[in-house]
Parts: sequence; structure tokens; C-alpha cells
Amino acid sequence: MPRWAIYTIFAVIILLFLVCIIWVFVKYCCKSKKKRKNKPDHQINLQGVTGSTTTSLLTVGIKQAAALPAMDLGGTSDPYVKVYITPNKSKTFETKVYRKTLNPVFNEHFTFEIDKAELNESTVVMKVFDFDRFSKHDVIGELRLQLGTIDWNHVIEEWKNLSEPSKSEDIILGEICFSLRYVPTTSKLTVVILEAKNLKSMDLGGSSDPYVKVQLALDKKKWKRKKTSVKKCTQNPYFNESFTFVVSFEQIQRLQLVISVWDHDKFTRNDAIGKIFLGCDATGNQQRHWADMLSNPRKPVAQWHNLFSSEQVDSILELKHSVRIPFINKNF
Repeated sequence: MPRWAIYTIFAVIILLFLVCIIWVFVKYCCKSKKKRKNKPDHQINLQGVTGSTTTSLLTVGIKQAAALPAMDLGGTSDPYVKVYITPNKSKTFETKVYRKTLNPVFNEHFTFEIDKAELNESTVVMKVFDFDRFSKHDVIGELRLQLGTIDWNHVIEEWKNLSEPSKSEDIILGEICFSLRYVPTTSKLTVVILEAKNLKSMDLGGSSDPYVKVQLALDKKKWKRKKTSVKKCTQNPYFNESFTFVVSFEQIQRLQLVISVWDHDKFTRNDAIGKIFLGCDATGNQQRHWADMLSNPRKPVAQWHNLFSSEQVDSILELKHSVRIPFINKNF
């Protein structure tokens, strides 16, 4: 073997050795930096741990009702119960609707997170409604239970008489009627925004300029969105506008449909009047409407819904913005 070849082989071996040393050194330094960078955060988190929590889990069970007044012409009612906690009305639960009965048996349980500091000042509200698909649901009565008066060493299970409903904390945001139609064979979801009524006044003149946003969220991420036209100076707008989305049957199982009513303003930011959502995580009337749509494919199912505050709906959904990666078309 010529001398130059020996020198070349020897140089390559030395070069590989140096590259290995440099690689090990760089990896060790990066790892040390990451450890140093993360260390203060861990210290802060450890200092925040006190061994106790400021929140408690409160379970409210709705067992049954008896001798309810008849609200329908046939001498019966379609009762369900709405459960929430005041004054921090952040989450509302609803039982199933029981058709044509004055003695419904619910046997449903709902869990709330509540701050211990607010426990003694809070009240559990259980409102009994009569369900009606095409008109406002009538309140049959309510029960209010002050949490500060409860002995937490025992499970409470007792009968209470319903009283007249209080209107002190009710904020009337309005109602909206829309229909849903899903065709599995074509993967098309059609939402028809029909009308709204008794919307909250947002303008100085005592009226609003409402329009409706229809948004789909998939796996807690905002996905598709459309909106209606703006109706000027009215609290009872009529839209009758249809929107169709392509949604596979697999996606419809993980979908949330968010319907929000907004007040349009030409010179300032548009204000949200109210929202509701339907889909896999919905409860109460919204869940029933969604289930009726799925169980009646190709058939439009219309229903009225009360609007909730945007803060209440957003806190339940916790939607994330979908991430879109820009694609630049280049010729190589």
C-alpha cells in the first residue's frame, strides 16, 4: 500500500474520532442547558403545592318527582330538571325528558367543582320544566338548597316541595329556532337557521342588528364556520338561511355544533348576544335535538333553544384554534 494511502486512512480515522468527541460534547451541553432551564419552573411548581386544594366536588342527585301539575292539554307533562349553582352560574346540567308523566323517576347525578371559600354562600337550584319542542318550555317549579346549611358528614336524601320560580338571576338572552338534517350516504350536515325571538337589546335605541354564526368544532378544535346575513333593528329576526357542511359519519361522532347570535356594529366590535352548542358533549335539550337528528337520517328536525351566555358555553367547550400549516407551491 502506498504511503499516501496510509496517511489518508490515518487522517480519516482521526477525523471520525474528533467528530464523535464533538457530538458527545454538544449533546451533553444541550442536555445540561435544558435541565438548567427547566429547574426554576419545577421549583415554582413545588412551592405552589400546599398539600391541600381550594376546590371541592359536589354531587347533586335528582331521584324523582311526584304529583307534578299538568302543563299540557292532555292532562300530563313532559318534565325534566335543570340543575345549577348560584351565584357563580358557570355550569348547568339537565336531566332527560320523561314523556307524558306527572311522576317521573330520574335517578341522575351531576358533579360540580366549587371553591371551598364560596361553599357557604352558594345555593343549588333545581328547576323543573315542561318540555315543548316548538315553544318556550314552561317552568313547573323549583327547589333552592343553601349549601351553608348542610351537614356534610351525611348524605342528604329527602323530599322537598317545589316553590314558585325566582327570576332574580335569570338573564333573558333570547331564543333561536333552527333545523338539523344529516344524510350519512352523502356525508352532508345541513343547518337551517330559521328565526330568533326576544333577543337581548344591544343598541342604545333598544334594539339589535342580529346575525348568526354557525361553527363546527372537531375534537375540541375550531374547524368550519359560516354566518347569516345581518337583520337591521330587530329583536325578532327571521333568517331562513341554509348551510351545508361535508362531515363524514366517523367525524359526526366527535363533532360539536356551535350556534351563536351576534349584534353587528359598523364602527365597533360586534357583540355576542348568546350561544348554544350541540353534539357529542351536549346535554339536555341540545343533546336531545342532536340525537333526534342522528336517529332520523335525511329528515329535517327543527327545535327552539334558549340562548346561554358566551362565557358559560366557552368555559364548557374550551375550544382550541385549529393549526393550519402554510403550503408554498414551488417547482423544483
